[in-house]
Amino acid sequence: MKTIPCLPALVCAAFACAATAREAGDHQLQLGVVHVNTLDSSEPLRTKLRPSLLGGALGIESDFVSAGTAATVGSSETLLFIYSYYFTDHWSLKLEGGVPARFDIAGEGVVRPTGIAGSLISVDLGAPANNPLANATQWSPVAMLQYSFGSPRDPVRPYVGVGLTYTWFTDVELSSSFDTALNNQFGRVLALAAGKPGATYTKADASPSFAPAFNVGLAMSLSEHWNVSASVSYLMLSTESTIDIYAADGTRLSRSSTDLDLNPLAVSVLVGYRFKL
Repeated sequence: MKTIPCLPALVCAAFACAATAREAGDHQLQLGVVHVNTLDSSEPLRTKLRPSLLGGALGIESDFVSAGTAATVGSSETLLFIYSYYFTDHWSLKLEGGVPARFDIAGEGVVRPTGIAGSLISVDLGAPANNPLANATQWSPVAMLQYSFGSPRDPVRPYVGVGLTYTWFTDVELSSSFDTALNNQFGRVLALAAGKPGATYTKADASPSFAPAFNVGLAMSLSEHWNVSASVSYLMLSTESTIDIYAADGTRLSRSSTDLDLNPLAVSVLVGYRFKL
């Protein structure tokens, strides 16, 4: 019976030990998984054609917008790596990176030029056979200033952060079915009208950009060095997505583009290790 009063003391001692993390001068490494869901929206696709016989003879405008077209971006999961340095008990600098996420891009609506012959070079972006239209790898390293509430001895500490990301895209690739549809239903007609008959090829790209980043989360100490945390991040991210069609000799026949607001919402769970140098 004399050992029972010792239990509260042991519990308090355990929490005190676990609550020593995240003090001024601490370094922290975190590794975890992140689920990214885009809160996306896009403008209708705008297409510019190389001047050719299509415009003069068939009444097709060289610059037109396809009403009802849109692009949507799917979700993705990947690994996240974070380094943090606490220069006070509350303020820290956080650098986020990890394995870049891979996203599928789907479409809807029909790209159809104006004029009575517009159907000659129409492409259905929403056709199941054409989707996903493309996929791309997104690189979004983030530098963030973070504020942790409470005191360094608290076992659980909520935090908020604000920062900046520079995002770029690599390996932007059209699906084989959509690429074939573009070349057969769009490219060959454009090449013929431009006096460059034959096979065509495509290239897709997405522009890089800076964007603000916001983060809220909760960290819980497990021991003097180890902790776990869960957080939600939001990036106000947009890009211009383009698809070009070229004749066999490299002449660009058309460019279709859309302004795409990605606005990714990322939910992450991480394990962290704190240390001093």
